Parts: sequence; C-alpha cells; structure tokens
Amino acid sequence: MKPKPITNAPQDAAARKAIAPVICYPVETLPRPDLATYRAVRENLELVDRVTVPARDAACWSVPAGHFCRILCSEGSQVGDLNLFNAHNLSERLYTGKTRALNGTHVGLGDQLFSNMPYLRPIATITHDTLDWYGFDEFGGSVHDVIGTRCDPYTHNLLSHGGQYHHCCHSNLTRAFARQTGKPLAEAADHIHDVLNVFMCTGFTRDTGQYFMKASPVRPGDYLEFFAEIDLLGCMSACPGGDCSSEHSSDTAACYPLEVEIYRPQALPEGWQPPQLNGYDGSHGV
Repeated sequence: MKPKPITNAPQDAAARKAIAPVICYPVETLPRPDLATYRAVRENLELVDRVTVPARDAACWSVPAGHFCRILCSEGSQVGDLNLFNAHNLSERLYTGKTRALNGTHVGLGDQLFSNMPYLRPIATITHDTLDWYGFDEFGGSVHDVIGTRCDPYTHNLLSHGGQYHHCCHSNLTRAFARQTGKPLAEAADHIHDVLNVFMCTGFTRDTGQYFMKASPVRPGDYLEFFAEIDLLGCMSACPGGDCSSEHSSDTAACYPLEVEIYRPQALPEGWQPPQLNGYDGSHGV
C-alpha cells in the first residue's frame, strides 16, 4: 500500500492538475505501413513451419523477412511472452519501450514493433488480430501489451520471501534461447528482454496506477499475426499464469501450449522494401 501524501497541496493544485496533456511523440511524420498492401498478399499463403510452445515452457523459431508469423491459441485460454531478435545480429532486438511510446500501451492491427537503439527501425508489422474487437474495457484493460516486463524468478523471490521458481517466463525464455543459440545460460539470460505480452489483458488501476492483469479474452482459434520486416528469431514462453486471471509464476493455474505458424506469401507487398537501419550518425554532438 502506498503511503498517503505528506506534502500540503498548493493553492493552485486544481489548476495545475487541469493542464491538458501533450502527446510526447507526435507521429504524423512517422512512416506508416500501407496495411492494404500487406493484407492483399495474405490471400494465398503457404504454411512452411509450425512450432509448438509447450505449457509453462518456451520455444524458438525463425521467420524469414517477407513471411508472416501467426501466434495461435490452440487449446485453451493462454498468454505468451514474446521476444524478437534480428536473426543475424542478436544485439538488435525488440524494444518495447519505444514501441510503446510510438504506438501506445497495447499494440494491434497496423502497429509496428521497433528494435532497440542504435538500430531503431520497424522489425515487424501486425497484419491481423482476432482480438481487435476488445478495445479498452471499463477498467482500462486491453490486450497485447508492451508495458509488462515478463514474470521472472527474481521478482518472485522478492515477493515470496526467498521462493525458488524456475518456470517464470524469463527462465523459460532463457532456456529456450540457450538451446537455440548454444550460449551458456548466464549469457543467454542477458539477451532476454522486455516482452510483447501476446493475448494478455492488462492495464493500470486508475486510483493507484498499479499494473493489473485480468482473464484473457482469447479463445481457441484466435491469433495474432505479424509480417517479418527483417529476418527474425522469435522466442516465446507460454506463461505459467495461464490466462493470467489469478497469479503469475505458479504451478496452480491451468496452462496450455501455444502454436506458432510461419507462412510464405506468393508475392511481397507492393512497393515493400526491408527497413534501413536508423540514420542517426551516432556522433552525439561530439
């Protein structure tokens, strides 16, 4: 519980609170994908790979540039914690902070996922979302957030006063990434980054500003699909919280596997070009 304020409010407190907000990043000049061209090539897709992400575990897969990746709820309500990497340069990876700043707290149809600095470019474009009907609910919750960091054994240890749990998403992702790359666990763990919480329904409480989760609305057959702008390595954990209606990091929640399908279109979107690396010269004023 947060303590009550100990500072007396100034006389003009109401006026200060009433100042209208300003959007931090006006995005009118940000290049946006022509979603119609992406969706036009979805009509004739060839399934080229399928990967099962086991319940309470993680798996990796590859998505060549110009292919579609579909994350599918196959058996029961389940959320997934997704990491994305440049398949040829693991230092370039999904940057949820800037993705959030440029798109919003939750992503969906037409949004792009951005990589970290100094690369800072769109690496994936969301082309289909069968949960786009959900929007924001009365609690301020929505799906597919880029605000949660992933459940991890260190936070679990803090909150449980010393508990050791090895199937948090961070550990799941670490093991899967180590298997995929051959890196030692300690080195693999350094590559695991803040996630896109696929299917997870989250928000912030209006009174305390706390991050909350609630039962995911996802149903078997629902999916989130993105187009790979560059060659990608995906890594995803089927969260031990299941649909995240009750708790993280335990063996009590009902959990289900997730499926990942990779599709090759017969043609690339009209006018599509791979995104260039960010053009900043890196001099930092020196």
